Amino acid sequence: MNKQKFIDKFLAAFLILAIIKIISVLAQVIKESFWAAIGSLFLVIVVVFILSLVVAALKSKENNWGNSGRRNSRVGSAYVEGSLFNRLLNKYEELAQKYIDEKNYIKAAKVYMNLLKDNYRGAKTLENAGLYNEAAVIYLKKLNNRSDAANCYEKAKQYRKAIDLHKELGNKEKVGDLYKEINDIKNSNTYYQMVVDDYTNNSQMVKASLIYRKKMEMPDEAQSILLKGWEEDRDGFNCLNNYFANIFDVKTLDQKIQELYQDLASEKKMNYLKAIKIEFNKNQKLQETTRNIAYEIIAEKVNAHSEIVNELKFFNPNDEIILKDISRYKTGRNKMFRN
Repeated sequence: MNKQKFIDKFLAAFLILAIIKIISVLAQVIKESFWAAIGSLFLVIVVVFILSLVVAALKSKENNWGNSGRRNSRVGSAYVEGSLFNRLLNKYEELAQKYIDEKNYIKAAKVYMNLLKDNYRGAKTLENAGLYNEAAVIYLKKLNNRSDAANCYEKAKQYRKAIDLHKELGNKEKVGDLYKEINDIKNSNTYYQMVVDDYTNNSQMVKASLIYRKKMEMPDEAQSILLKGWEEDRDGFNCLNNYFANIFDVKTLDQKIQELYQDLASEKKMNYLKAIKIEFNKNQKLQETTRNIAYEIIAEKVNAHSEIVNELKFFNPNDEIILKDISRYKTGRNKMFRN
C-alpha cells in the first residue's frame, strides 16, 4: 500500500470515528447536563479540525512529491517491477519444466494455464504427453480451437466427438475418413460424394477421380469422371493422362487409345499427341498404335504448326532417314518463305 492510499484511508476512518463521537456527545445531552455535553462536543470539534489540517498538509506534501519525484523514479520503479516480474515468470517456467521432467504433465499444464496464463502451452503439454482427451477439452473450452480439439479427439479414438467438430468446421473429406475409420461406409461415402461434387463443380476432375478411386474404392466412377473431364475440356490433358495411367492391361489400353482417337475433334488432337507420347514410352507393345496416330496428327497439323514435324524424331528415335527428311522439310519450307 503506498503512502497516498494510507493517508486517504486514515482520513476516511478518522472522519467516521469523529461522526460516531459527535453522535455519542449528542446522546450525552439527554443523560448529562447541557453544558458538560457542549464542552465535550467542542473538544471533539477542535481535535477533528486539528487532525484535518495535519492530514491536508500531508496530502499536499504527497502531491508535491508525486509531481516532482514521480518522473524521476518512474524508470527505476518500472525497471524494478519488470525485473521482479521476469524473475517470477522464470520461476514458473522452471517449475513447469520440473514437472515435465518428472512426467507430471497435469501439474505442468496447470502451471502454464494458471500461473503463466498460457492455455495453449498447457494444452500442448497434455497433447504431447498423450493426454488427448484432457488436451481436447482445453483447446475447446479455453481456446475455442475446434480444429486442434478434433485432432486430439481423433488421437484418443473418440471418433464421434471428432466427427461432430469436423462437421462444424466443414471438413467433409475428414468426416468421410473418420466415418470410414468406424466402418460406417454409408455415411463415409455420403461425405466423400460431397467432396467429389465440390471438386467437379470447380473443374478439378483429377482430384474428384482420386476420391472415387482411393477413398470410395470405385475405380469405374473414377475413370468415368476423368473421361468426362477430357471430353468437356476441364483440365483435359491431365484427365486423359490419368485415364490412360489407370488402365494396367496393355491390350485394353491399346484398344482405348484407338477408340478415343476415333472421331476426335480437331482442336483436341494436339493434346492427344502429348498424351500418347507418354504411352509410347510406357510399353513397347503400344508403340505401333501410338506412332501411327502421331503420324496422322502431324500430317494434319503441320501446315498450321510447322514445328510439329519435330515430333517425328520422338516416335522414331533411331531412324536416321526420318531425321534427314525432317531436315529437308525445314530447309525447303524456309526457302519457300524466302521466295
